[in-house]
Amino acid sequence: MRKLSIGSRLYLVIVFFILYAPIFYLIYYSFNSGGSMNEFESFTLEHYKAVFEDSRLIVILINTVIIALLSGLIATVIGTLGAIGIISIKDKKMRNTLLSLNNVLIVSPDVVIGASFLILFTMIGVKLGFASVLVSHVAFSVPIVVLMVLPKLLEMNTSLIDAARDLGASKKDVLTRVILPYIQPGIFAGFFLALTYSLDDFAVTFFVTGNGFSTLSVEIYSMARAGITLTINAISGLVFLVTVLVVVVYYYFNSRSKLKNGEVRR
Repeated sequence: MRKLSIGSRLYLVIVFFILYAPIFYLIYYSFNSGGSMNEFESFTLEHYKAVFEDSRLIVILINTVIIALLSGLIATVIGTLGAIGIISIKDKKMRNTLLSLNNVLIVSPDVVIGASFLILFTMIGVKLGFASVLVSHVAFSVPIVVLMVLPKLLEMNTSLIDAARDLGASKKDVLTRVILPYIQPGIFAGFFLALTYSLDDFAVTFFVTGNGFSTLSVEIYSMARAGITLTINAISGLVFLVTVLVVVVYYYFNSRSKLKNGEVRR
């Protein structure tokens, strides 16, 4: 592997500094005993304590996690089966059309997607709340899962499927014992990416959430409009920690899958 030059390393350091400096700035002042981010007085955990003592915030946090897990799981199942279905289509024109439609949903602005779902739910009479947020999150997560699973399907040798069929494997056996184990890294990648997108989504959720139900991103926005407090910093720090944990877990499962695949090939 070619080593990065000093200029490239310096560029990367600057980029990561610009990206992470505001986050660590927020987290730093979440431990400030003062009431503002103008001057750090002394270390305290009172702002984190205030978050955990606020029962409403705890309920919102639980709602956010449940929505993220459910939407991630449902989107992973639908997206994985959808990617397998797209690959199995022999007509290249139809396959490219479906892939294009999938990619359009990924690059579409969140405001457009959120407004579209709001109009749809209003027309069919669906009450805005848990169900509307869950359906919306599943909808924008499915294309992400498809995009993560497709590369693993494309690099899969079709002779594996032919060999399984020659040995008498049914369609179910081919799917569960050949295809799914091979594309497992892509499935995990799709799930964790869908989970992350759901956790931090604001634009779509803002349109489809109703009275009495909220997620953390919408709640932080509402609190910020009333005035920046260090409680928001504490919440932001917790969300960042959860996101980091999700990434670590993803890389753990991904490394284990690669290790297993390497052992199988040997």
